[in-house]
Amino acid sequence: MSYKSIIVNLAVDAPPTAMVKLGIELAERFGARLIGLAAADVPPLVATGDGMAYEGEIMQIQRTEIEKRLAELRAEFERLVPASISGEWGQAVCSPTRFLSVSARAADLIVTGEAGDNVFRTVDIGSLALGAGRPVLIAASNVEHVMAKTVLVAWKDTREARRAIADALPFLATAKEVVVATIDTDRDESVRDSLADVAVFLEHHGIKARTELIVGEADGDRLLTFARSIHADLIVSGAYGHSRLREWAFGGVTRTLIDGSSINRFMSY
Repeated sequence: MSYKSIIVNLAVDAPPTAMVKLGIELAERFGARLIGLAAADVPPLVATGDGMAYEGEIMQIQRTEIEKRLAELRAEFERLVPASISGEWGQAVCSPTRFLSVSARAADLIVTGEAGDNVFRTVDIGSLALGAGRPVLIAASNVEHVMAKTVLVAWKDTREARRAIADALPFLATAKEVVVATIDTDRDESVRDSLADVAVFLEHHGIKARTELIVGEADGDRLLTFARSIHADLIVSGAYGHSRLREWAFGGVTRTLIDGSSINRFMSY
């Protein structure tokens, strides 16, 4: 199993170089074609002297500015991607999340950077993970390489976690160390059994993994602390084992991981 088509998402308000170089490195590692994408949208309401209103002329100016920025990103992508890699480009003036989700049908893996607060100019990673139908690699801030030498698999016996492990096999297969860990809140023996089953599954794919039980409450901060303690440079997890509404209302592992910009995160739903 490998990734043969990789999307790298470039945010319109972020410097593109690090993200493009990351996409190049992954495309070279897996022998994949690289698709560069960028999008931003014009907000339907704009501020005027009289308050908030629809203003066609101002919206057209904003659209022109977006198109100019997209052209700049395309030029940088095409400048950096070497001829040895099959590269493609796509851009649109529309919701970045929607554009990326629709474009995901052409790829095995989506690579993106950190989210921002402006949904018209940055991807909503939670919505992307839920809607794309493809794994999403969220790169740590300003990284140009995801070596995935030590990978933490955040295990929970859910459909999403099983999907994430299967989707992450190309990374797991090349890692020097794979640790499958779960937070044991109930001290239930079945938790150990499920960890053992995952280790056997990975062994059948030629991947040697050790298992760990993390005692305590199930929260993302505890998981991130454990990841740092083993020097993991990639966390693999399912996205939204609970409903997204509950996650964002009360907190949750997925929400914490999305906000955790110091480490690379791989999510599937």
